[in-house]
Amino acid sequence: MGSLSIWHWLIVLVIVMLVFGTKKLGNMGSDLGKAVKGFKDGVKGEEDKPAAQGGAPSQVADKTTIDVDAKEKAKS
Repeated sequence: MGSLSIWHWLIVLVIVMLVFGTKKLGNMGSDLGKAVKGFKDGVKGEEDKPAAQGGAPSQVADKTTIDVDAKEKAKS
């Protein structure tokens, strides 16, 4: 009783296609594919960065940002 058969899923699919239309569903699928591809490229880009850059940021948010190394103050 809790599981849905293939016929239930086909009826749901037909109703969704009637409500949204095939063009809109195609656009949503295309947008979702682009988002997944962008996410994969972003993750892959983080792994490909060489560690020899010295930790320097690739972009600065604005010209007033100063990048410095924080050091702990020695306790006496």
